[in-house]
Amino acid sequence: MIKGSCLCGAVALEIDGVLPPVSACHCVQCRKQSGHHWASVHIPRSAVHVTKDDGLHWYQSSEKVRRGFCGTCGSFMFWEPADEDKLSVSMGILQAPTGTSLAKHIFVAGKGDYYDLQDGLPQSE
Repeated sequence: MIKGSCLCGAVALEIDGVLPPVSACHCVQCRKQSGHHWASVHIPRSAVHVTKDDGLHWYQSSEKVRRGFCGTCGSFMFWEPADEDKLSVSMGILQAPTGTSLAKHIFVAGKGDYYDLQDGLPQSE
């Protein structure tokens, strides 16, 4: 069981099972909400158990996606597509050890101009 929480502890969760490889998203929406790129794992919703949701709020960022965050401390926690039974969970909120690692960069066409990607991992526009 992997545990996680927001910065203030108003939202907490547990995840069943082994985490898949991590994606780093460089799209404009993720950069604006997280303050940089956003690293997450995309897992079945049934594997995520929110154990405390006192501060959990959702922002409908498009017709197809909503983003979960803590309304108290502002931690960016979830990315939830409407057309899948999956949920992306922020790696930054999870307690170590997570048992996974960064595997790819996505939406790199939207990345900031202040950093380069030189880790040799696959990249998609």
